This record gives sequence, structure tokens and C-alpha cells, in this order.
Amino acid sequence: MKEVLLVLAGSGVGGVLRYLTACALKNAGVAFPLGTFAANLCGCLLIGFFSTLALKGNISADSKMLLTTGLCGGFTTFSTFMNENLALMRNGEMLQFALYTGLSITLGLAMVWLGMLIAEKL
Repeated sequence: MKEVLLVLAGSGVGGVLRYLTACALKNAGVAFPLGTFAANLCGCLLIGFFSTLALKGNISADSKMLLTTGLCGGFTTFSTFMNENLALMRNGEMLQFALYTGLSITLGLAMVWLGMLIAEKL
């Protein structure tokens, strides 16, 4: 139960930070989705930082749960996706890396498109 509360707290903060990031960059005057782009890149930086601190023993397992699964997960799931890809590469699991990356992007786009098609029919 403690882990659930840590994730809940972290993801709440992460979600608010994502919203504030999007708001701050909304009027940048470009058609590019700058808020999402910035959140994804910042989330990748943060999850790399927090994961390394945890590996080095500089933060507790609870802090890692709060900051990576919670905060970074609420801020952007893209950071978790990138972290998992890097772990597969570091472990030499190149086939799993290629499958995970390729299928996630391809099928993810297809599922968004399918969801849109279903919603349009309603």
C-alpha cells in the first residue's frame, strides 16, 4: 500500500508539472507540440538522473518509486519507455530492444488511429 501512495503522490505532482509545462509553452507561436516535447525530454533527463542515484545507493527504494514511477510517470510515460529501452540495450538484448521500440511506435500510432476511428463512428 505504501508503494501505491508513493506513486499516487509522485504522479499527481508529475501531472501538474506536465500541465504547467504545456501552459508555459502554449503561446510559443509554433505549430510544433513544444510542451509535450519539452516534458518528454525533461522526463528522460530526470528518470536517468533518479535511476542512477538509486543504482548508486544515493536514494532509497521508496524515493526511487516516488520519483521515477510516480513523478516521471505522471510527467511523461515516454521517459519510462526510454529508460526501459536503455536497460535492454545495456543488457545486450538488442532484439528485444528493436522489437519493443519498433512495435511500441508502430502499434502505438495504429492504436491511436484506431481509437480515433472508433470515436468518429459514435
